[in-house]
Amino acid sequence: MPLSRRPANGSYEVSPPPEIYPIEQLYRKTYGARKGRTGIQGLYEIDEVAMVACPDMMLAYQRGMLNLEQVHGIMEMMLIGCENAAPSPPYRMAVLDTPPVKVRRGDDPVLPEQNKPQDVKDWLEQFGRRSQFAALYYPWIRVPNPRDNGKGIYVPPSGHMMGIWCQTDETRGVYKAPANVVPKGVINMAYDTNFREQEMLNPLGINCIRRFPNRGIRVWGARTLVEPDNILWRYISVRRLMSYIEKSIELGTQWVVFEPNDEDLWARVRRTVSNFLERIWREGALFGSSPEDAFYVKCDGELNSEESMRMGRLFIEVGVRPVRPAEFVVIRISQWAPNQ
Repeated sequence: MPLSRRPANGSYEVSPPPEIYPIEQLYRKTYGARKGRTGIQGLYEIDEVAMVACPDMMLAYQRGMLNLEQVHGIMEMMLIGCENAAPSPPYRMAVLDTPPVKVRRGDDPVLPEQNKPQDVKDWLEQFGRRSQFAALYYPWIRVPNPRDNGKGIYVPPSGHMMGIWCQTDETRGVYKAPANVVPKGVINMAYDTNFREQEMLNPLGINCIRRFPNRGIRVWGARTLVEPDNILWRYISVRRLMSYIEKSIELGTQWVVFEPNDEDLWARVRRTVSNFLERIWREGALFGSSPEDAFYVKCDGELNSEESMRMGRLFIEVGVRPVRPAEFVVIRISQWAPNQ
């Protein structure tokens, strides 16, 4: 070894080499297991994880390491993991990508078949999975590849979207829809979606990334992948706000456990939860001109019967009015003549 590369004298901790396994085991390793906290399933054993995405899965599919059925299997596992968080309320969301068609044009990995809106619509119908705990973005985006001297490469948008979600949470709040935002580091898109094509995709829950004159590239969709007729959980911001409220109340009422279950405890619980909800109402997360219009908290003898108290249970009922994004702006213009 040249002297210039010789390490300095001292003690060093030598880590074992990374595990090398055959391609045939890629699906099992990616899927993982909760028992050993491996793969994607291992993420659901970490309470702090609130968003899950797997953009590299599309690279494996593109290179023939996974077939489309295996990709759907991993997506299904991601959705089940987000929907089932018992005994806690579900609070995680999965950010999904549209799989590419394995077609190349020269040296540029443009995927023309996949990047047609109708193809994405057909794929979603084939996948057939709906969930209020998922969001889907289209199309793929082009970013500089540092491993190829900065030349552009098309990548799934889920990684960028998770960053936008976190940025929106930090700057505005979880109640703000992560849309009408410029994705940083994006130099192009695999397909320029127009207004007519978005009118086809948006009702299906496919959020488009579009280019606008004089405004650049912007995320132009904020819907979940819930059934189109389920308007209660149509928007990402509403779903995440409700999950935030549920999880915060769960953690903020841990002091209640093993306290004497009487009217004094009920009153303290109402104060604790009401103070939290009033704070987020003042931040603009709940609709209403006053706290009474925005939420209610009920914890009394009507909910907590003698039988439920004997079973060691305390019931709390909370109702909130979340704000929803102004997705459509309707402007009515008519001719007007003042009275003479």
